[in-house]
Amino acid sequence: MRSFLLVLFICSSIVAVSSRGPIYKPPPVERLTDRFVQQSVDKAFSNLYGNKNIHQLNNGSSVNIILDKSSGSGLISKNRYYYGFFSAAIKLPASFTSGVVVAFYLSNSDMYPHNHDEIDFELLGHEKRRDWVLQTNIYGNGSTKTGREEKFYLWFDPTIESHQYSILWNNHHTVFLVDNVPVREVVHNAAIASAYPSKPMSVYATIWDASEWATHGGKYAVNYKYAPFVASLGQIEMGGCIKQRADSTQSCVTGPSTLDPVEGQEFAKLSKQQTTGMDWARRKHMFYSYCKDTSRYKVLPAECNKA
Repeated sequence: MRSFLLVLFICSSIVAVSSRGPIYKPPPVERLTDRFVQQSVDKAFSNLYGNKNIHQLNNGSSVNIILDKSSGSGLISKNRYYYGFFSAAIKLPASFTSGVVVAFYLSNSDMYPHNHDEIDFELLGHEKRRDWVLQTNIYGNGSTKTGREEKFYLWFDPTIESHQYSILWNNHHTVFLVDNVPVREVVHNAAIASAYPSKPMSVYATIWDASEWATHGGKYAVNYKYAPFVASLGQIEMGGCIKQRADSTQSCVTGPSTLDPVEGQEFAKLSKQQTTGMDWARRKHMFYSYCKDTSRYKVLPAECNKA
């Protein structure tokens, strides 16, 4: 009996149960978020839209962004970055959230409307309570006709407490991380070179109504009976090379440089622990990848053959 109880205790410590069955805790990984300095929201961001739905908290160290029937809301970074590490701890709305999207992303569409770059975390509300979907996407130089989406179920309830969503972007690769666990790596190689983000970008955090497409292709619209929808953000990290002037063509140089905080060898490729963590996330929690979508692409994008 004692042996049975010990086994039961060990199993219960690593397994949780959700509507999709058992969810296992991720393997241990390095904490990249410990390497960069946190900034208060008011120092890092300016209001982008929906001012009345942006509520700063704790003397500006965190913020609530809100979607209601009148408006969504959003923030934009005060600086524009060329390469870097960008992270936010986000707590998602807990109500019935179909059609709601909370996004943390990099973009330069304001500067390059016809050939912009973008690196996206999009958290998609679901028709089931608290069952959010994580979508990642990346494109460069206006390559928006090729959607590079990958979708994941989370291994935790994102509405109970904040979790860290981080982007590492440099000349070697772009990595999406959740609570420091890599869930996706886009390696900068010849196959994707023309569509790899290559120009300085701003950092955005938004909440908005995406009823037309977000939940099963628009099947479930936002139900404002459950509004307001409130997302909380804090623990902001922006360890990037800041583009000094809007009219400047100068960018961070490649190679070791104090101007670029993510150029060192420790940021050039995933460690063994990180690779193990990413393999775990993709095997157990990814349920869609554009590289597997042969109904969408008769000929898969070139980088899919390098995976």
